[in-house]
Amino acid sequence: MSAAVAPSIPAVAQKAPRRRRSGPGRKELIARSVVFAILIAIAVVYIFPFLINVATSFKTDAEAAANPLSLVPQTFTTAAYERLFLSSDFPVWFKNSVVVTLFVTAGRVFFDSLAGYALARLRFRGRNLVFLGLIAVMSVPGVVLLIPKFLVINQLGMYDSYSGMIIPLLADAAGVFIMKSFFESIPPSVEEQAKIDGAGVFRTFWSIVLPMARPALITIIILSFQGSWNELTHFIVSTQSPALTTLTKGVASLASGQLSQGSQYPLKLAAAAVMTIPVAIVFFIFQKRILNASDGAVKE
Repeated sequence: MSAAVAPSIPAVAQKAPRRRRSGPGRKELIARSVVFAILIAIAVVYIFPFLINVATSFKTDAEAAANPLSLVPQTFTTAAYERLFLSSDFPVWFKNSVVVTLFVTAGRVFFDSLAGYALARLRFRGRNLVFLGLIAVMSVPGVVLLIPKFLVINQLGMYDSYSGMIIPLLADAAGVFIMKSFFESIPPSVEEQAKIDGAGVFRTFWSIVLPMARPALITIIILSFQGSWNELTHFIVSTQSPALTTLTKGVASLASGQLSQGSQYPLKLAAAAVMTIPVAIVFFIFQKRILNASDGAVKE
Protein backbone atom coordinates (compact mmCIF):
# COMPACT_ATOMS: atom_id res chain seq x y z
CA MET A 1 0.00 0.00 0.00
CA SER A 2 1.58 3.20 -1.06
CA ALA A 3 1.49 6.17 1.35
CA ALA A 4 -0.28 9.30 0.15
CA VAL A 5 2.05 12.15 -0.51
CA ALA A 6 0.97 15.35 1.19
CA PRO A 7 1.16 18.41 -1.03
CA SER A 8 3.88 20.83 -0.14
CA ILE A 9 2.98 24.16 1.44
CA PRO A 10 4.15 26.25 -1.54
CA ALA A 11 1.95 24.17 -3.82
CA VAL A 12 -1.10 24.81 -1.60
CA ALA A 13 -0.29 28.48 -1.55
CA GLN A 14 -0.16 28.54 -5.35
CA LYS A 15 -3.53 26.81 -5.64
CA ALA A 16 -5.24 29.08 -3.11
CA PRO A 17 -7.46 31.70 -4.76
CA ARG A 18 -6.07 35.16 -4.71
CA ARG A 19 -7.86 37.47 -2.37
CA ARG A 20 -9.12 40.68 -3.80
CA ARG A 21 -7.00 43.56 -2.62
CA SER A 22 -8.94 45.54 -0.03
CA GLY A 23 -8.51 49.28 0.34
CA PRO A 24 -9.97 52.56 -0.78
CA GLY A 25 -11.05 52.75 -4.37
CA ARG A 26 -10.13 55.46 -6.81
CA LYS A 27 -13.29 57.47 -6.14
CA GLU A 28 -12.73 57.27 -2.40
CA LEU A 29 -9.13 58.44 -2.80
CA ILE A 30 -10.27 61.40 -4.88
CA ALA A 31 -12.93 62.28 -2.28
CA ARG A 32 -10.37 62.10 0.51
CA SER A 33 -7.94 64.26 -1.42
CA VAL A 34 -10.61 66.90 -1.98
CA VAL A 35 -11.53 66.90 1.70
CA PHE A 36 -7.89 67.20 2.77
CA ALA A 37 -7.33 70.02 0.28
CA ILE A 38 -10.33 71.93 1.68
CA LEU A 39 -9.15 71.38 5.26
CA ILE A 40 -5.63 72.54 4.42
CA ALA A 41 -7.02 75.67 2.70
CA ILE A 42 -9.14 76.48 5.79
CA ALA A 43 -6.16 75.88 8.09
CA VAL A 44 -4.00 78.24 6.01
CA VAL A 45 -6.70 80.94 6.21
CA TYR A 46 -6.67 80.70 10.01
CA ILE A 47 -2.90 80.31 10.49
CA PHE A 48 -1.74 82.91 7.98
CA PRO A 49 -2.60 85.99 10.13
CA PHE A 50 -0.66 84.50 13.05
CA LEU A 51 2.35 83.82 10.80
CA ILE A 52 2.21 87.43 9.62
CA ASN A 53 2.09 88.50 13.25
CA VAL A 54 5.25 86.57 14.16
CA ALA A 55 7.14 87.48 10.97
CA THR A 56 6.35 91.20 11.23
CA SER A 57 7.57 91.31 14.83
CA PHE A 58 11.09 90.53 13.52
CA LYS A 59 11.06 93.24 10.82
CA THR A 60 12.16 96.83 10.91
CA ASP A 61 9.51 99.54 11.05
CA ALA A 62 10.16 100.59 7.46
CA GLU A 63 9.97 97.04 6.10
CA ALA A 64 6.82 96.28 8.08
CA ALA A 65 5.12 99.34 6.63
CA ALA A 66 6.35 98.73 3.07
CA ASN A 67 5.69 94.99 2.87
CA PRO A 68 3.36 93.95 5.70
CA LEU A 69 2.27 90.59 4.20
CA SER A 70 5.74 89.15 3.68
CA LEU A 71 6.47 86.08 5.80
CA VAL A 72 10.27 86.37 5.49
CA PRO A 73 11.93 89.48 6.98
CA GLN A 74 14.58 90.92 4.69
CA THR A 75 16.35 92.39 7.71
CA PHE A 76 15.89 90.11 10.69
CA THR A 77 15.94 92.07 13.96
CA THR A 78 14.82 91.57 17.55
CA ALA A 79 14.69 95.31 18.25
CA ALA A 80 10.94 95.20 18.86
CA TYR A 81 11.29 92.58 21.59
CA GLU A 82 14.25 94.38 23.19
CA ARG A 83 12.31 97.63 23.30
CA LEU A 84 9.24 95.83 24.58
CA PHE A 85 10.98 94.24 27.58
CA LEU A 86 13.67 96.86 28.32
CA SER A 87 12.06 100.21 27.49
CA SER A 88 8.36 99.82 28.20
CA ASP A 89 5.94 98.73 30.96
CA PHE A 90 5.42 95.36 29.30
CA PRO A 91 6.98 93.37 32.22
CA VAL A 92 4.54 95.04 34.64
CA TRP A 93 1.61 94.21 32.35
CA PHE A 94 2.80 90.62 32.07
CA LYS A 95 3.16 90.27 35.87
CA ASN A 96 -0.34 91.66 36.49
CA SER A 97 -1.86 89.29 33.93
CA VAL A 98 -0.07 86.31 35.46
CA VAL A 99 -1.23 87.17 39.00
CA VAL A 100 -4.84 87.76 38.00
CA THR A 101 -5.00 84.70 35.73
CA LEU A 102 -3.60 82.30 38.33
CA PHE A 103 -5.96 83.47 41.07
CA VAL A 104 -8.99 83.52 38.78
CA THR A 105 -8.24 80.06 37.38
CA ALA A 106 -7.77 78.52 40.84
CA GLY A 107 -10.90 80.26 42.12
CA ARG A 108 -13.04 79.13 39.23
CA VAL A 109 -11.92 75.52 39.53
CA PHE A 110 -12.85 75.52 43.23
CA PHE A 111 -16.07 77.54 43.22
CA ASP A 112 -17.44 76.18 39.93
CA SER A 113 -16.95 72.60 41.11
CA LEU A 114 -18.55 73.37 44.50
CA ALA A 115 -21.57 75.02 42.90
CA GLY A 116 -21.86 72.30 40.27
CA TYR A 117 -21.80 69.55 42.91
CA ALA A 118 -24.44 71.35 44.99
CA LEU A 119 -26.77 71.68 42.00
CA ALA A 120 -26.17 68.08 40.91
CA ARG A 121 -26.38 66.25 44.23
CA LEU A 122 -27.82 68.33 47.07
CA ARG A 123 -31.56 68.60 47.45
CA PHE A 124 -32.66 72.01 48.69
CA ARG A 125 -35.61 74.27 48.14
CA GLY A 126 -35.29 76.48 45.09
CA ARG A 127 -32.61 74.36 43.42
CA ASN A 128 -34.40 74.36 40.07
CA LEU A 129 -34.94 78.10 40.35
CA VAL A 130 -31.22 78.61 40.95
CA PHE A 131 -30.40 76.49 37.91
CA LEU A 132 -32.82 78.48 35.76
CA GLY A 133 -31.14 81.67 36.99
CA LEU A 134 -27.79 80.18 36.00
CA ILE A 135 -29.05 79.51 32.47
CA ALA A 136 -30.45 83.05 32.30
CA VAL A 137 -27.10 84.55 33.31
CA MET A 138 -25.37 82.62 30.51
CA SER A 139 -27.68 84.27 27.97
CA VAL A 140 -26.91 87.84 29.10
CA PRO A 141 -24.22 89.61 27.00
CA GLY A 142 -21.23 90.57 29.10
CA VAL A 143 -21.22 94.16 27.88
CA VAL A 144 -24.62 94.72 29.53
CA LEU A 145 -23.11 94.05 32.95
CA LEU A 146 -20.18 96.46 32.68
CA ILE A 147 -21.82 99.45 34.38
CA PRO A 148 -23.42 97.35 37.18
CA LYS A 149 -20.02 95.75 37.74
CA PHE A 150 -18.38 99.14 38.07
CA LEU A 151 -21.05 100.36 40.52
CA VAL A 152 -20.76 97.27 42.73
CA ILE A 153 -16.95 97.27 42.71
CA ASN A 154 -16.87 100.98 43.52
CA GLN A 155 -19.42 100.67 46.34
CA LEU A 156 -17.49 97.80 47.91
CA GLY A 157 -14.27 99.81 47.85
CA MET A 158 -12.49 97.40 45.51
CA TYR A 159 -12.02 99.79 42.59
CA ASP A 160 -8.48 100.06 41.27
CA SER A 161 -7.19 97.08 43.24
CA TYR A 162 -6.31 93.42 42.69
CA SER A 163 -9.41 92.38 44.63
CA GLY A 164 -11.62 94.30 42.22
CA MET A 165 -9.89 92.61 39.29
CA ILE A 166 -10.01 89.08 40.72
CA ILE A 167 -13.07 88.57 42.96
CA PRO A 168 -15.80 89.32 40.34
CA LEU A 169 -14.22 86.70 38.03
CA LEU A 170 -13.89 83.89 40.57
CA ALA A 171 -16.98 82.05 39.32
CA ASP A 172 -18.76 81.87 36.01
CA ALA A 173 -22.08 80.38 34.94
CA ALA A 174 -20.65 78.31 32.10
CA GLY A 175 -18.15 76.59 34.40
CA VAL A 176 -20.86 75.76 36.94
CA PHE A 177 -23.02 74.31 34.17
CA ILE A 178 -20.15 72.12 32.90
CA MET A 179 -19.35 70.79 36.37
CA LYS A 180 -23.02 70.14 37.17
CA SER A 181 -23.46 68.13 33.99
CA PHE A 182 -20.35 66.06 34.69
CA PHE A 183 -21.26 65.34 38.32
CA GLU A 184 -24.69 64.13 37.20
CA SER A 185 -22.97 61.56 34.97
CA ILE A 186 -21.30 59.96 37.99
CA PRO A 187 -23.46 57.21 39.54
CA PRO A 188 -24.71 58.11 43.05
CA SER A 189 -23.73 54.61 44.23
CA VAL A 190 -20.10 55.74 44.16
CA GLU A 191 -20.81 58.12 47.04
CA GLU A 192 -22.96 55.74 49.07
CA GLN A 193 -20.01 53.77 50.46
CA ALA A 194 -18.35 56.98 51.64
CA LYS A 195 -21.57 58.07 53.34
CA ILE A 196 -21.89 54.68 55.05
CA ASP A 197 -18.36 55.14 56.38
CA GLY A 198 -19.43 58.45 57.91
CA ALA A 199 -18.00 60.92 55.41
CA GLY A 200 -19.77 64.27 55.28
CA VAL A 201 -20.92 66.12 52.20
CA PHE A 202 -17.72 68.10 51.71
CA ARG A 203 -15.48 65.09 52.42
CA THR A 204 -17.42 63.01 49.90
CA PHE A 205 -17.17 65.79 47.36
CA TRP A 206 -13.48 66.48 47.91
CA SER A 207 -12.13 62.93 48.30
CA ILE A 208 -14.49 60.81 46.19
CA VAL A 209 -16.28 62.79 43.49
CA LEU A 210 -13.86 65.58 42.63
CA PRO A 211 -10.96 63.27 41.62
CA MET A 212 -13.32 61.56 39.18
CA ALA A 213 -14.14 64.87 37.53
CA ARG A 214 -10.61 65.36 36.20
CA PRO A 215 -11.62 65.81 32.51
CA ALA A 216 -14.19 68.47 33.46
CA LEU A 217 -11.71 70.17 35.79
CA ILE A 218 -9.09 70.35 33.04
CA THR A 219 -11.69 71.86 30.73
CA ILE A 220 -12.46 74.48 33.37
CA ILE A 221 -8.73 75.18 33.84
CA ILE A 222 -8.20 75.83 30.13
CA LEU A 223 -11.34 77.92 29.66
CA SER A 224 -10.66 79.94 32.83
CA PHE A 225 -7.01 80.52 31.98
CA GLN A 226 -7.81 81.59 28.43
CA GLY A 227 -10.77 83.73 29.47
CA SER A 228 -9.04 85.60 32.29
CA TRP A 229 -5.81 86.01 30.30
CA ASN A 230 -7.71 87.58 27.39
CA GLU A 231 -10.16 89.56 29.56
CA LEU A 232 -10.27 93.25 28.69
CA THR A 233 -13.62 94.88 29.43
CA HIS A 234 -13.68 93.92 33.11
CA PHE A 235 -10.22 95.38 33.69
CA ILE A 236 -11.26 98.60 31.94
CA VAL A 237 -14.13 99.18 34.39
CA SER A 238 -12.32 97.90 37.51
CA THR A 239 -8.93 99.64 37.28
CA GLN A 240 -7.42 102.94 36.33
CA SER A 241 -3.90 102.89 37.75
CA PRO A 242 -1.06 102.21 35.26
CA ALA A 243 0.52 99.93 37.88
CA LEU A 244 -2.46 97.55 37.53
CA THR A 245 -2.52 97.50 33.74
CA THR A 246 -2.78 93.99 32.29
CA LEU A 247 -1.47 92.73 28.98
CA THR A 248 -4.80 93.17 27.22
CA LYS A 249 -5.10 96.80 28.32
CA GLY A 250 -1.46 97.48 27.54
CA VAL A 251 -1.53 95.93 24.08
CA ALA A 252 -4.81 97.73 23.35
CA SER A 253 -3.18 101.04 24.30
CA LEU A 254 -0.27 100.26 21.97
CA ALA A 255 -2.66 99.47 19.14
CA SER A 256 -4.58 102.69 19.74
CA GLY A 257 -1.47 104.80 19.18
CA GLN A 258 -0.01 105.32 22.65
CA LEU A 259 3.48 105.29 21.17
CA SER A 260 2.54 108.03 18.73
CA GLN A 261 5.46 108.16 16.25
CA GLY A 262 5.00 105.88 13.24
CA SER A 263 2.92 102.75 12.93
CA GLN A 264 5.21 100.70 15.23
CA TYR A 265 3.88 97.47 13.71
CA PRO A 266 6.83 95.29 14.88
CA LEU A 267 6.46 96.46 18.50
CA LYS A 268 2.69 95.97 18.58
CA LEU A 269 2.83 92.56 16.95
CA ALA A 270 5.73 91.46 19.18
CA ALA A 271 3.54 92.23 22.20
CA ALA A 272 0.68 90.28 20.65
CA ALA A 273 2.97 87.32 19.87
CA VAL A 274 4.32 87.16 23.43
CA MET A 275 0.77 87.42 24.75
CA THR A 276 -0.28 84.24 22.92
CA ILE A 277 2.53 82.05 24.28
CA PRO A 278 1.11 81.22 27.77
CA VAL A 279 -2.31 80.31 26.40
CA ALA A 280 -0.75 78.11 23.71
CA ILE A 281 1.43 76.33 26.30
CA VAL A 282 -1.54 75.59 28.57
CA PHE A 283 -3.64 74.36 25.66
CA PHE A 284 -0.96 72.02 24.29
CA ILE A 285 -0.27 70.60 27.75
CA PHE A 286 -3.89 69.73 28.50
CA GLN A 287 -5.38 69.09 25.04
CA LYS A 288 -5.00 65.30 25.23
CA ARG A 289 -6.78 65.20 28.55
CA ILE A 290 -9.67 67.19 27.08
CA LEU A 291 -10.05 64.75 24.21
CA ASN A 292 -9.87 61.83 26.62
CA ALA A 293 -13.10 62.92 28.26
CA SER A 294 -14.02 59.42 29.39
CA ASP A 295 -10.92 59.12 31.57
CA GLY A 296 -11.98 58.82 35.17
CA ALA A 297 -15.65 58.31 34.42
CA VAL A 298 -17.45 55.54 36.21
CA LYS A 299 -20.00 53.26 34.64
CA GLU A 300 -22.58 51.20 36.46
